[in-house]
Amino acid sequence: MATAKSSFLDKVLGRIGRLDTHGLQAVVQRLARERSFLETLFNTIEDGVLVVDEDGKIIYLNQAVAHLLGVQPGSAEGQHISRYLPQLNWAELTHLDQAGGKKVVRHEFEIAYPRERFVRLYAAPLDGETIGSAGLALILHDATEARQRTFEAIESERIQALTLLAASVAHEIGNPLNALNLHLQLMERQLKKLKRRSNRYHRNGTVASAQAKAEEPPDPAEVEEVAGKLEEFLDVAKGEIERLDYIITQFLQAIRPTQPQVKMACLNDVVRQTLDLLRLEFENRGQTVQEKLAHRMPQAPFDPLQIKQVLVNLAKNAMQAMSKGGVLTIQTGTTPDEVWVSLSDTGRGIPEEQLNRIFDPFYTTKKKGSGLGLMIVQRIIRAHRGIIELDSRVGRGTTFRVRLPVRERQTRLLESGHHD
Repeated sequence: MATAKSSFLDKVLGRIGRLDTHGLQAVVQRLARERSFLETLFNTIEDGVLVVDEDGKIIYLNQAVAHLLGVQPGSAEGQHISRYLPQLNWAELTHLDQAGGKKVVRHEFEIAYPRERFVRLYAAPLDGETIGSAGLALILHDATEARQRTFEAIESERIQALTLLAASVAHEIGNPLNALNLHLQLMERQLKKLKRRSNRYHRNGTVASAQAKAEEPPDPAEVEEVAGKLEEFLDVAKGEIERLDYIITQFLQAIRPTQPQVKMACLNDVVRQTLDLLRLEFENRGQTVQEKLAHRMPQAPFDPLQIKQVLVNLAKNAMQAMSKGGVLTIQTGTTPDEVWVSLSDTGRGIPEEQLNRIFDPFYTTKKKGSGLGLMIVQRIIRAHRGIIELDSRVGRGTTFRVRLPVRERQTRLLESGHHD
């Protein structure tokens, strides 16, 4: 229902038949003053004001519109709006105008003439809530600079993040490289020691002299000792190489995220695959895994490999947080809208002051942690439009719960919006 009108023009229209010549002249003069006032006002503001009739023909435009679109007011009036704004969906605007009701439509698009600009457009019917069409008022806002500032801010944050990430990775790589260098030197010393003893007895494959004949051959016990040390140093070196590979893998996953390859899958199956992969490692640590999987688990749309990566990261975090004899409980469940999995450990827990930072890049409480694992976990869950929850109590343990939607959520278009 239309609202009551009480403007000067409405009052005049109600009694225009009773006005004499002098009265009509006064009305026209006042309307001219109001028009002049409104034109001055509209030409002062920076946003473009454009009015079109029900057929889409331009009735009025202010100087900001003329400057933004590169047109002259006199030549543009009477032309269809699509001539100057072909990106505008006029059919949609007309339909909304005819439907009535309080609606403001928002569009964002780029124009190439006379300059490349990014424009936000707001459209509202001239007749308010009345059903039918009387034309539209369009407000054009040049958001090019604001958009550029946003891009610059995003780029600056991205560069800062990459710089911090690179510094963190360089620091993390430095430790295993130093360890590798040290153990390679130790291996070199042991090999020289073994070589010197061997050269005293053999030279070029023959006995060197009578004195050399008198020398005892290399002591088998000594050779065995050197071989044992070499094996020990090699084990350390292989461990450091594996650590380097892990750091680089985490680094690449952090800076090069991939879109989930979504398909219908069962969360219980992914949990079982994860436990099969890690069960031996838990047993070697003297830790126990308890499974409490839901008997009836509907299939849900997710990427099994990425969710498996999430569960591996969370399970290894729990593993490292617990001492020998610790228990990890993995539980699954479902609601009408979600499937979920929780991992509860009996570890040391996370202090309250650290909870807000636990998902931050590079933040870790582990001596050999990269600080990227939970960041990758959170990114994967967000890409699945899911939720990850954390509950931790010092001395009692930590629980992570991952919730995934059972139906793919429709992507909302951002090009336009309706505000009632």
